Amino acid sequence: MRVRILFAAFLLGAPLCAPSISSAQWVKHPSPDLPRTADGKPDLSAPAPRTADGRPDLSGVWQAEAAPIPDLIKMLPGGQNGLGEDIPSKYFINLLADYPRGHEPLQPQAAAYSARLAVDAIQHDNVGINCLPSGLPLFMTTPAPFKIVQTRGLVVVLSEGDNSFRQIFTDGRKLPEDPTPSWMGSSIGRWEGETLVIETIGFNGRGQLDAMGHRYSSAMRLTERYTRRSAGRMDAQFTIDDPETFTKPITVSLAMVLRADTDLIEYVCAENEKDKQRIALAH
Repeated sequence: MRVRILFAAFLLGAPLCAPSISSAQWVKHPSPDLPRTADGKPDLSAPAPRTADGRPDLSGVWQAEAAPIPDLIKMLPGGQNGLGEDIPSKYFINLLADYPRGHEPLQPQAAAYSARLAVDAIQHDNVGINCLPSGLPLFMTTPAPFKIVQTRGLVVVLSEGDNSFRQIFTDGRKLPEDPTPSWMGSSIGRWEGETLVIETIGFNGRGQLDAMGHRYSSAMRLTERYTRRSAGRMDAQFTIDDPETFTKPITVSLAMVLRADTDLIEYVCAENEKDKQRIALAH
């Protein structure tokens, strides 16, 4: 719920109202095999764990690192009232935040769409308001936990934010020649030293890049790079090559932080959903 309301607050430029739901009871359970300090707290500065075959182990519950609040306030029409329960990365709000306004490397049709984002986008297209999967890379930048499960030959990523999942095959297979279009696309991964490199194609072109509503086409090719620097920190880099949307490939870098001693809880956006009608009326 907190993620969907942040979508609404940003699009409407309105103060964020508290949701009429009971507070979630977060799971509290010691993360297995996580180094700890003398007082029993997670030692997040300890070296990154490794799998039995010597690879960095990316397993754990992670979340995109929050940006400084003053920086975010400048980006939100609702100011500080537009922030949700979990403070987001600036790239959740605007994946093109590093570019001067009006100088984003967008193709004319993509720039025109962004400029007219209004009622139709809120009612029909916006993934947050309509309880649709977020797509990539928004799946990874949403201000909600996601869980990586790393096995030999397969990395699975589970999202609490939209109750969906990714499969990244690391068993040596190639990308499909004719992938079935989907929200998460088709992903394969390989190791380059300490870094997991993921290539994804086969998107359905219906997802969003950020809360602002920037879109991508079905031609998008996404390259991700993940390097676990320590027990509690992981560097992430996203490169988007989508000639139908951008005039050149774009790359953003951010950090992921470990959510130690907790786990995902079930969240179903469409269950008892009452916000969409009020948002449309308010707009």
